[in-house]
Amino acid sequence: MKFTCREKSFQRFKKDITLDLSSDVFTCRNDPVFGNGNINEEAVGPCEADKVGEKIAFCNASGEWKIRRDSCVLQVVQDLLNQSQSLNNNSLPVFLDELGNVSENFTADIVESPATITAIVNILNNVAVASLEIPINSTLMEDVLRTAGVLTRDDARVSWKFLNTNDTNSMTATKNNITTPESVSSTLLLSLENITGSLTNESFEIDTPLILLNKTTFTDTFNDDFNSSVGIDVQESDGGQQSITVITFASMDNILPARDEDNSTSNFINGRVVLVRSNSTINNVSFTFDVLNTTLGNPQCVFWNFSLFSGLGGWDSEGCELEFNVNDTVTCNCNHLTSFSILMSPFSPDDPVLDVITYVGVGISMASLVICLVIEAVIWRKIRRNATSYLRHVSVVNIAVSLLIANIWFIIGAAISDVEVTNLPACSTATFFIHFFYLALFFWMFASALLLLYRTVNVFDGGLSKKSMLAIGFCLGYGAPLIIAIITIAVTEPQQGYIRQTGQCWLNWDESKALLAFVIPALSIVAINFVILLVVIYKMLRRRAVGDAAQAAERHVLVVILRSLAVLTPFFGLTWALGVATMIPPYNRAAHISFAFFNSLQGLFILVFGTLFDRKVRSEIAIKSQTSTSGTRTTSAGNSSSSVFGFFRNWRRGRDGYNISSSASGVSQSFTDT
Repeated sequence: MKFTCREKSFQRFKKDITLDLSSDVFTCRNDPVFGNGNINEEAVGPCEADKVGEKIAFCNASGEWKIRRDSCVLQVVQDLLNQSQSLNNNSLPVFLDELGNVSENFTADIVESPATITAIVNILNNVAVASLEIPINSTLMEDVLRTAGVLTRDDARVSWKFLNTNDTNSMTATKNNITTPESVSSTLLLSLENITGSLTNESFEIDTPLILLNKTTFTDTFNDDFNSSVGIDVQESDGGQQSITVITFASMDNILPARDEDNSTSNFINGRVVLVRSNSTINNVSFTFDVLNTTLGNPQCVFWNFSLFSGLGGWDSEGCELEFNVNDTVTCNCNHLTSFSILMSPFSPDDPVLDVITYVGVGISMASLVICLVIEAVIWRKIRRNATSYLRHVSVVNIAVSLLIANIWFIIGAAISDVEVTNLPACSTATFFIHFFYLALFFWMFASALLLLYRTVNVFDGGLSKKSMLAIGFCLGYGAPLIIAIITIAVTEPQQGYIRQTGQCWLNWDESKALLAFVIPALSIVAINFVILLVVIYKMLRRRAVGDAAQAAERHVLVVILRSLAVLTPFFGLTWALGVATMIPPYNRAAHISFAFFNSLQGLFILVFGTLFDRKVRSEIAIKSQTSTSGTRTTSAGNSSSSVFGFFRNWRRGRDGYNISSSASGVSQSFTDT
């Protein structure tokens, strides 16, 4: 049904209301603010008692109202915003004093409310407009900086991230001549620049907890070091007595996004932001910034260009050059004045040793895994006779397949990362499969350990069937990793925190800690496997007696699994413990090289300790080689075949006590155990 509400005295004021009638049960019910509703329906609710505006929420599938837009502003701030529309020379001092007091007294409420922050920025913008006709003395400027300091606090970072994200929803990477900022962060900075341009002629200094202002005069040249974090050196000017105003922000990186003219998301503001204004033309100025985070590299000297991205603003390097980058300081030279800082990206060392170890090691690992799979294919029919042996080899095959596919996706991801402009969807896809198959490797090791534990503590000829254990193995080996990988990308991708912002195709660490979705399961499995090994060793030492041949064969398989896990578990644990060490700053070259070395040997260790460590496997290889030799003895190819497999025959004779004799017609063998 549709209703029209109309004002009796003024008929043109009306509003249509649609009423939907339904007998269905509401998804969201009895909410004191938003009432009842069904999935995806919107409702408008009032603000808290001390705020004005409205809240718009939608009903989600879990029966809860979720806030979609919150325009609630503190009542006291809204009153000041209304007053700021008509400021004059008499009202401005009282107004700015009240603004500073309100900002400091309601700090907790302001920093948590993007709408209130936006209102205060609009107030400062109105003050900037008024300052075109009203001189700003040190007292007025201190009130402005008190207010701005509240907005730059660390606990306002979340609100600013929300504001900047909304600003960039329709952003396009183009330059134009628009000078009116379209974003809240740009509006704040431009307002402060304009207010600074209206300062009175006297020299003064203002020192607030987060912002330092210094206004002074100089002749010809100027050199100073502000708060021991930013140095400014003016070598050339118009001559005569001139004034210069320098504002140093301790935490403006909470407000300004680190996007540059290429719209890169891999940069960070790694120095103080400094705003410089002068009453004369300065064409040559040098800035020396203290580096805040020494783990970042590749410095860029930049200024905030309000016209980038259709007026949203961004960091631009035009007119600025890097001079020095030594002793954790960066020196820049620029040919103009505005707001400056340095952008730096996560340090990705170009280390030839790491490159060689990684790519050669991955090649050796992949070759070893292929050999492992070939051997398993050759002996597959022989190992199906014993259920435990069969399940062990299923685990080995899936461990090898998982690592092999993970290595293939690693190479694909490296190729994607090496291009000049990273294809983010392709990089996310590569990261997903690398994450999934590396987890599958660990979960199949876990399945092997559980098989070992189950067959040790359970009666050998009872319990779960082979099909049941096989189903459990595949659910654990691939089901659990798939669930973890899907949850990880679903949670972190919407916030752009899935892959690293360095251009590398791997799980993010700095922003979302998505890498923990791999590290925690992997290292947890290593720890659990250690406990299982201790339990199994204890059980097997207590059960020394060997019964019939079937139980002897079963015991042999369990010993093989035990020896394999006893080697692979600490090896994989050490490898990924080193991987965790590489995430901890500062950069440690030894940790990176050690991790690359052990990581590249994973395939070789699986071949040796997962497959060749089993005497039955070596025996079958020797039998195959003996058969091949007898079948081709009269040809040169047969001699070559004999030499290829001779190593396995000699190894088997020396280690296992097997006796193999060959005749012209075939092969006979005897075993000391089965």
